[in-house]
Amino acid sequence: MSERAITSAANPRLKALAGLRRRRRREEAGRTLLEGYDELALALDAGVRPHELYTCEELMADPAAQHDVVRRARQAGAEIVRLSRPAFEKVAYREGADGFLAVVPAVGATPRELLLPDEPLVLIAEGVEKPGNLGAMLRTADAAGVDAVVAADPVTDWGNPNVVRSSKGTVFSVPVATATTADTFGWAGERGIRVVAATPAATSLHTDVDLTGPVAIAVGTEKEGLTDDALAAADVLIRIPMSGKANSLNVATSAAIVLYEAVRQRMAGAASSGVR
Repeated sequence: MSERAITSAANPRLKALAGLRRRRRREEAGRTLLEGYDELALALDAGVRPHELYTCEELMADPAAQHDVVRRARQAGAEIVRLSRPAFEKVAYREGADGFLAVVPAVGATPRELLLPDEPLVLIAEGVEKPGNLGAMLRTADAAGVDAVVAADPVTDWGNPNVVRSSKGTVFSVPVATATTADTFGWAGERGIRVVAATPAATSLHTDVDLTGPVAIAVGTEKEGLTDDALAAADVLIRIPMSGKANSLNVATSAAIVLYEAVRQRMAGAASSGVR
């Protein structure tokens, strides 16, 4: 597939590209933006097939070394478009652009479409508003080996460019889904997945509850936490010990603490049973 070049920042194609920053346009197109060399490389590793890849060699850290990602994107079927620096900076959405911007298929399914192991570890994020927090939770989920992340009654979508950016591309490596809170908890019950909800009002500490087996860790909004409906539907309520004056942690931090406690317990269980 031959490459084409765009030098003018006023090119109408760039206007259409910038339109994917808007959620409505992403949902209509079934596509989203992915910016950054590292993020694109991770997405390609995860099997993502970009529709288009826009590059700017002037902004690349090492064009010769990074050309392999361009080759891989082309082999995956992407149209390669070279942009001048002014044209690229017109469509780049993050500071410190590095010369890579791809249009990729939208991510996300329904919980019932997820393919999970027999004893999955799932993260449920209810109503989380800030893309940076969703992205941070995805990075933790990727590192901890979480089997899926479900956004319940989400305020933002998985394709939000700032979710993609803050996740460092792990939104493409961790299975993600979206549903209402009722559907999410209903699905968990159908699958025999015990829902463990984090809330400062709980009496049990997160270290005192069994987090092995099929488990979903549920966290809520930055300001209010989990809704009453979510807390009522949960199987277990837990809290993280707090010694300071604030009564809660950042939601992404809370998710990380509880997920890694689940990882610790699972690793300890595997070691005691002789599993390697």
